[in-house]
Amino acid sequence: MRYNFLLTFLAVVIGFSSCSNSKTPPIIDRELIFGTPEISSGRLSPDGEFLAFLRPYNGIQNIWIKPRDASFDMALPVTSETTRPIRGYFWSGDGKYILYVQDNAGDENYNVYAVNPSEAKEDVLPEARNLTNLSHVRVQIHHISRIDHDLMFVGLNDRDKVWHDLYSLKISTGELALLKKNTNRYISWVFDHNDNLRLAQRSSVDGTRELWRMDDGMQKVLYTSTMFETAYPLQFTKDNCNFYFVSNAEDGTDFTQLYSMNIETGELKFIESDPEQKADFGKLVLSQKTFEPLYTYYADAFNRRYFKDVNFENHYNALANKFKGKEVNIYNATTDERYWLVSVWSDTNPSNIYIYDMETGELSFQYNPRSTLPTEFLSKMRSITYPSSDGLEIQAYLTLPNGYGDTDLPLVVLPHGGPWARDWWGYDKYVQFLANRGYAVLQPNFRGSKGFGKKFLNAGNGEWGNLMQDDITWGVKHLIDKGIVDKDRVGIFGISYGGYAALAGLAFTPEVYACGISFVGPSNLITLLNSIPPYWEAIRISFYHRIGNPTTPEGLAKIQQQSPLFSADKIAAPLLVVQGQNDPRVKKAESDQIVVALRNRGFDVEYINAPDEGHGFVRPVNRMAFVATMEKFLATHLGGRYQSEIPEPIKNRLKEITVDVSTVTLEEK
Repeated sequence: MRYNFLLTFLAVVIGFSSCSNSKTPPIIDRELIFGTPEISSGRLSPDGEFLAFLRPYNGIQNIWIKPRDASFDMALPVTSETTRPIRGYFWSGDGKYILYVQDNAGDENYNVYAVNPSEAKEDVLPEARNLTNLSHVRVQIHHISRIDHDLMFVGLNDRDKVWHDLYSLKISTGELALLKKNTNRYISWVFDHNDNLRLAQRSSVDGTRELWRMDDGMQKVLYTSTMFETAYPLQFTKDNCNFYFVSNAEDGTDFTQLYSMNIETGELKFIESDPEQKADFGKLVLSQKTFEPLYTYYADAFNRRYFKDVNFENHYNALANKFKGKEVNIYNATTDERYWLVSVWSDTNPSNIYIYDMETGELSFQYNPRSTLPTEFLSKMRSITYPSSDGLEIQAYLTLPNGYGDTDLPLVVLPHGGPWARDWWGYDKYVQFLANRGYAVLQPNFRGSKGFGKKFLNAGNGEWGNLMQDDITWGVKHLIDKGIVDKDRVGIFGISYGGYAALAGLAFTPEVYACGISFVGPSNLITLLNSIPPYWEAIRISFYHRIGNPTTPEGLAKIQQQSPLFSADKIAAPLLVVQGQNDPRVKKAESDQIVVALRNRGFDVEYINAPDEGHGFVRPVNRMAFVATMEKFLATHLGGRYQSEIPEPIKNRLKEITVDVSTVTLEEK
């Protein structure tokens, strides 16, 4: 206890003394990094007359609208959510409606809402209509009609919690009509440019994936792949006779490649793979006016584009030359593709958003989501590689704190979630926040991460806590050997799988870490696998192969060994556990179990549980309460800086969601 007090005192002293050093950036207010963006997620209306965007209304992120050329001061709110922020939305094809989804307190049972923005007045907000209005049902959006703008196609698991039936949904009335009763394990539906259902993907009981042709009167399997391969359809070509297809299931392929497939014959034609043979196929961007390709996109350590349309390439190059050293993305075109949104961003800039007129070349600045963020004090992110314990090369991103030099730094390891995902080069709020507090930040793309080929992805099968964890640990060792990191000041913080990796790091390599933070991290792979949501049934068998099989004695023994809960007695470093009460993916029991195990052995553990959140915190008050706790926790145990002031509402909320660990009980098995 005395030791922690001294570290806290030293952290405060370090924070103040470093501010007096002209080379060390000032502490950036956490609100500037984690607070609700001033303006974000702009979307042009199909006719280009309006720009919709997200902005706080009564403190909660809502949808607003303004004429394209008008000032943001002229904008009007069109929604009035009061508890959970709206995180995304889209326009109907004719621009008559704006649609979005909301769940209930993080339970991920989404309903679809529609609002008519033309009804917005100075003192009147339009009514947001719940089009699906179902309880304990998860709505999936599959297709927005191009022909009938009052129509969309959705999946509902109201009949069967496991499998979603296909419905048409009339936006103006909310009328639902059943199109396909899903009794054949279909997991996705694909429509052509004329709104005809043409394809479906099916998950077999053994984990095999099948691509089915779904034309009326002609249903058959076109393509089959294993659970260890990637294969999926994209959009149809202009003639609706072929469709773009991505796969690495062909003989001799490691990276996913782009093909076209004839829907009549199933004939597959190769189009393209990564010219540098470093990355999976990333993205195909088509003109939604002509359905011709504009460019393809790949990401290994950094992003690359390969243009297919000369006119689009000329526009892109003109913008790229204007913003040298920055990433440029042209997206969200109007129906006639005259107006586009342009995002300009980097590792030290969240983004500047513009409207670009392709006829005149005029570029009009719109907003920066965090205009008051002092980006001159942020830190550069670079790509590094290092060998893991078995020699496998791991690509990672390393950010060194601006103004602190490059030796003997405290380190926070930040493993990504998924784990079948990846980290990217670019602006990351957690990275920049930690760097500003004086920490180096390591983001390893460990085996099992996506984007680096199927061999690298499948190298993670069965390796949770083992070789996957080695990929993280050997990154820490690499930085220590280079003299960059102080071996006695290493922490680990992650969300979801990253939270598991934090627990595994503390339990399996206790000599490496001085502290850890697990945010919705699984502690017991047995209970994790036995409690997945019903609608994840299609991937249950792949979980058994990629994580471990709890239905066999050998599999059960293995995942018990890989579960941090059963090595809780080895944890020697302070731990902060964070949970959302309603998380459907990583249930609250995962956090409760590790907290109880540590408490019962007399080991101090801090616990935050938000009763109105799920798999992550989206309510601003909860997010800010967590961030304030996190930075003080890290400062206490790693010696970095922290902002001592906490606004009263955040302080009060923190008291409400901080759990007295002596009260935590486990449900009966």
